Amino acid sequence: MERIAQSLPGLAAVIVAAGAGLRAGQPVPKQFAPWRGKPLLRHAAERFAAEGISPIVVAVPEGAEAIAEAALAGIPGARLVTGGATRQASVRAALESLEADAPSAVLIHDAARPDVPVAVLERLLDALARHDAAIPVLPVIDSLTQTEGAMMGRPARREELRRVQTPQAFRYPEILAAHRAWSGEPLAGDDAQVAQAAGIGVALVEGDEVLKKLTTPGDFAQAPTAFRVGSGYDVHRLVEGEDLWLCGARIDHSHGLAGHSDADVAIHALVDAILGAAGDGDIGRHFPPSDPQWKGASSDRFLAHAVQRAAEAGWSIGNVDLTIICEAPKIGPHREAMRARLAEIMGVDIGTVSVKATTTEGLGSTGRREGIAAQAVALLVRN
Repeated sequence: MERIAQSLPGLAAVIVAAGAGLRAGQPVPKQFAPWRGKPLLRHAAERFAAEGISPIVVAVPEGAEAIAEAALAGIPGARLVTGGATRQASVRAALESLEADAPSAVLIHDAARPDVPVAVLERLLDALARHDAAIPVLPVIDSLTQTEGAMMGRPARREELRRVQTPQAFRYPEILAAHRAWSGEPLAGDDAQVAQAAGIGVALVEGDEVLKKLTTPGDFAQAPTAFRVGSGYDVHRLVEGEDLWLCGARIDHSHGLAGHSDADVAIHALVDAILGAAGDGDIGRHFPPSDPQWKGASSDRFLAHAVQRAAEAGWSIGNVDLTIICEAPKIGPHREAMRARLAEIMGVDIGTVSVKATTTEGLGSTGRREGIAAQAVALLVRN
């Protein structure tokens, strides 16, 4: 896949991280506070670097160079500049530091917006091909009103308003000139306002809710788990005189799998993966081989039970990935039928089901065709 920077050579980035960041209630300015396992600032910088954008100039508070360097360690193209007393002054300092690099365009972004979807970057650069500036926006959903002290004033038309996000994209010479031409106190809320004041037309593109700006202590609180992952593994011996069932489908073969039930090794691995993700034990606990009622039972009952147990606990199937390990039979001719059958049992779209196969190159019990093994991974998402 082509990286973003390849679509616009000479693309640089500015990340604004020079604020005090006190409202977030963190022991350090919020741009350096940990979020999802790394400093908040690092998330956006890593995204830009991964897309081939360089240089990445980060405006930081005076005296914060050491903590900023630690937060950005190892990110190619990242460098620091001391910010100013306001956001606008910090951006101006970063843009001035880029003059020797002579970039063709620049993305200006708030460090407090850690998630940067590639799709938004693509929309911005597409608009920048036709305009000197582009910004991501979202519609206003709630009703709006002006205020008269503590009382409701005149209503505002939400249809005419948009929520403005970053990153914002500009032709570099134009936005640098706009900052230099600004008169009055440097208190603009964002760079689009600076551009507009200089007579630059600013195009609007669709933003994304994940670009939410982290501001309050609640934004840094640990979110409830939205997904869980489980894995499963099983192996059964191949014997003559048994039917071979895999993924709920009967396969013509000289040997079948031995077990207390129908010994569908693929489904058994998948059941363990789903139960494991739900924190609900394993297949042996729910269907003990010592219980005669499960002798010869069809394994689709086990899989339907695991999905139901997960649903009762508030989870649904996100996707499942199953690998069958055997020398024979060939799985490829049966793969789509297996996917369809598993999807039917679980009550999900076939697109959420993956079935793959591999061999052990003649090694081990599966390589000697003594048995078939399977391993599975299941992703459960919160209902």
